[in-house]
Amino acid sequence: MMIELPKPIADYIAANARLDLDGMVQPFAPDAVVFDAGIGKQFEGQVELRTLFQEEVIPVKAIFTPDAVRHENGKVVVEGPAHGDFSSSPLRFTYTFTLEGDAIKALEITL
Repeated sequence: MMIELPKPIADYIAANARLDLDGMVQPFAPDAVVFDAGIGKQFEGQVELRTLFQEEVIPVKAIFTPDAVRHENGKVVVEGPAHGDFSSSPLRFTYTFTLEGDAIKALEITL
């Protein structure tokens, strides 16, 4: 199922599908913040985001495949399963994006 996503989110999702580290970091603002509830940590800035993706996403080939999107309180909420080489795969996630201009300013990842 094709869903329409704002460009920075679509770019992030496409890069994640390729496990492209540089492509995953690029759509985020330099001072973006990501909170991953699954590991209980917050990451700030592109350097920390690169570390997050390099250590938690790429090694287990975690690929998020959105199947639903909605807009809530100025945020873009995207839901779908993530498949990969990790226990309980696939897991269903909710990604709540805050956009600023043409960049992702914040992302909260919850189960």
